[in-house]
Amino acid sequence: RAEKTEVLSEDLLQVEKRLELVKQVSHSTHKKLTACLQGQQGVDADKRSKKLPLTTLAQCLMEGSAVLGDDSLLGKMLRLCGEAEDKLAQELIHFELQVERDVIEPLFVLAEVEIPNIQKQRKHLAKLVLDMDSSRTRWQQSVKSSGLASNLQPSGAKADALREEMEEAANRVEICRDQLSADMYNFVAKEVDYANYFQTLIEVQAEYHRKSLALLQNVLPQIKAQQEAWMEKPSFGKPLEEHLAVSGREIAFPVEACVTMLLECGMQEEGLFRVAPSASKLKKLKAALDCCVVDVQEYSADPHAIAGALKSYLRELPEPLMTFELYEEWIQASNIPEQEKRLQALWSACEKLPKANYNNIRYLIKFLAKLTEYQDTNKMTPSNVAIVLGPNLLWPQADGNMTEMMTTVSLQIVGIIEPLIQHADWFFPGDIEFNVTGNYGSPMHVNHNANYSSMPSPDMDHTDRRQHDQARRPLSVATDNMMLEFYKKDGLRKIQSMGVRVMDTSWVARRGTSGVRKASSTPPATQPPAPPADLPTTPHSPIPEQSPDISATPSPLLTSFGFPPGAER
Repeated sequence: RAEKTEVLSEDLLQVEKRLELVKQVSHSTHKKLTACLQGQQGVDADKRSKKLPLTTLAQCLMEGSAVLGDDSLLGKMLRLCGEAEDKLAQELIHFELQVERDVIEPLFVLAEVEIPNIQKQRKHLAKLVLDMDSSRTRWQQSVKSSGLASNLQPSGAKADALREEMEEAANRVEICRDQLSADMYNFVAKEVDYANYFQTLIEVQAEYHRKSLALLQNVLPQIKAQQEAWMEKPSFGKPLEEHLAVSGREIAFPVEACVTMLLECGMQEEGLFRVAPSASKLKKLKAALDCCVVDVQEYSADPHAIAGALKSYLRELPEPLMTFELYEEWIQASNIPEQEKRLQALWSACEKLPKANYNNIRYLIKFLAKLTEYQDTNKMTPSNVAIVLGPNLLWPQADGNMTEMMTTVSLQIVGIIEPLIQHADWFFPGDIEFNVTGNYGSPMHVNHNANYSSMPSPDMDHTDRRQHDQARRPLSVATDNMMLEFYKKDGLRKIQSMGVRVMDTSWVARRGTSGVRKASSTPPATQPPAPPADLPTTPHSPIPEQSPDISATPSPLLTSFGFPPGAER
């Protein structure tokens, strides 16, 4: 058997090994890149676009926009997003066509044409070498059989023919080897070009993403502008300043809506803000307020739901209406034992409130002061209102132990809110228009106490009167009474040990006229710094002087609220 002759140099043998590796990598990369294409490979742009997922999505969005119409915010969003997705689809088609032309096809040629051709030529060279070795072996055997010496040339026709065959085979090997060597050296030299395919891929991708980003940045302000222009935004759980800025209001929509409806239908409702409303009614009203759509006629029959919605709005604010920043100042003011200094400190804290918070707390406190004018009917004295609403107006920023908060912080907050209600005209001089927008108001006032048994007779003794009250109050009222007793008994010991003033909460057993209760509070002897120039120079007395025999049921002068008086009033 002939010995195999190696005709390639060591360098070309290394190139031969590298050829197979490059072929494998190029084939795998070509396959994966092709799988990344979303459109159909090898077709024109129009046909590719029809089966592109982004194109299908854009069509779906545009069809949805046509169904909903541009009158709705969702319809506008679908239209803008559909147009943006369609443009992105066109950019994607252009990107894929360019990748296919500049990267995928050259890789295919490299892996399936150029390298296989070199490898085919290498196999042909191996065959020629084998033929050359065979012819050389035959010639050498012929020389030996002729008996001639190795240093002599063989003679005869047969020997000449074998020699010519050997020389011709060697010539063919040399030609093939030179061609293969040239192709291999060219492959090595073109490695820079092959590497450029991947640089082109990244450049094309970068350009595609730049154009796509530009499209998105162009449409995003339009989408935001549509959303910002849309006035019907939820208000519950949103920052006060954000809600006021979006709606262009000074008073939060839920606050004004609830206050104006309560002025019409809830001022004489017993236990207002204390009696728990129906959970389903409250949920429905909150959802309606979030949509800025309220059926006044429907909710005029359920003032407790309106009061519950107002409490929920205040409680769900990210920051209390009286702000976290001033929390310590409010608490310190409530701990001052002297009434005059305490009121001055509270007045100073009020003046430091941000404008939006100041306007809304002024609006709310004025309403609560108006509500307490009906305390003989609704049983909501300033102290009671402060107990049920205070924790919704001010709370500490850090969460703490719930029991400790009930017995300490809540009572301090009551000591803040109660004076604000008692001296509302002193803290916030001037009249206020509650129905700012003029969109609310019930056509008729209904005495919702008719849902309970009739009012107890004034001649009833204290024991019968107490039993009568417990029989006619809902469970939630009794629960609040238990809470008040907790404030009075358990909280008293803890608060007094801390040097905090405790409010008298024995309102359940007391039944006196508003005049007697109001006479228990006295205006501060010393006034705080003068109010702004546009307010009266002499603040109103916090307690209007009234005779001790004032009627227990004040007349509902609703004309002062900005509403026309009803014919039946």
